Amino acid sequence: MSPAMLNMYISFAGMIFMFLAIGLIMWSRMKLTGVFSVIVAIFAYIFMLLAGIIIFYIVFSGPTGA
Repeated sequence: MSPAMLNMYISFAGMIFMFLAIGLIMWSRMKLTGVFSVIVAIFAYIFMLLAGIIIFYIVFSGPTGA
């Protein structure tokens, strides 16, 4: 697998983590209460942090040779 394809798949993982984070944050704020809301929000912010790290890596790793 070429480095360009690997970066593409890694960036897809980052986008999926972002969508998961958005959905979980909305779910924890609107539907859940109590300790379940806190647990889901913690998972959501972990996904958001991982997505940010992945996007940071992809953007600053530079262009790849095709």
